[in-house]
Amino acid sequence: MKLLLVEDYAPLREIMTAHLLRRGFAVDAVGCGAEALAALRAAAYDAVVLDLGLPDMDGIEVLRRSRGAGATGSGPEGWAGTPTLILTARDAVAERVRGLDAGADDYILKPFELAEFDARLRAVLRRPGQRATGGRRFGDLSFDPATRMARVGTAELDLTRREGSVFEALVRAHGRIVVKDVLEDQLYGGGGEGSGNAVEAAVSRVRRKLALAGSGVRIETARGVGYRLREGAGGAGDDAAGAWGAAGGGEAGDGGAGGGGAGW
Repeated sequence: MKLLLVEDYAPLREIMTAHLLRRGFAVDAVGCGAEALAALRAAAYDAVVLDLGLPDMDGIEVLRRSRGAGATGSGPEGWAGTPTLILTARDAVAERVRGLDAGADDYILKPFELAEFDARLRAVLRRPGQRATGGRRFGDLSFDPATRMARVGTAELDLTRREGSVFEALVRAHGRIVVKDVLEDQLYGGGGEGSGNAVEAAVSRVRRKLALAGSGVRIETARGVGYRLREGAGGAGDDAAGAWGAAGGGEAGDGGAGGGGAGW
């Protein structure tokens, strides 16, 4: 996953960048509002971490401009829906309300513990599809968030609920790494009921179904970090030979088959 970090205090920016890199994220870090808006015009991000006290403009103004420009189509697709976590030392309720009304997804007050930051970031990353409209595509794969329909080319994929969540997260990331604990949160809603083995099992089943459907896209494992999509030969992925279960298999209690039943 790729994040944009907007923080003008260089020591904190460096600490947070190093922390996010260790967590498996790709990070673009900038120190002012103009650089943030330029980055948003140039690239697509899975989330933005935005400080309010910037030297050239208020962070709320950055948020308003990004939401407005993306909504009218002048920025990258989905810009207006990029989840945003605000960093601020402003603890007044009115300030928090102002930020949320401008389109922020959550707040974290400075000073903060990195564990709380991680938890709030995971929470906003679970919600990126709520603002997005239309379908999502990567190579010959497509996912319609409105109908929960997954396809290879024009052929519908028969996915369980958890497999559908894996498929959606990977297509939405568009070739960027989806860290394993974020996938686990998406599968289990952050309730702590999941396990790394369950995530691996769901990924392996999706790999096998993509191979059987003849997809040119494979799921690649970033060892110790997570998963991402890659186009090219070997669509079964890097562990297809050991895929867990049969193509139509599903874990107990996973819900019905079919793309339309893959809701959270």
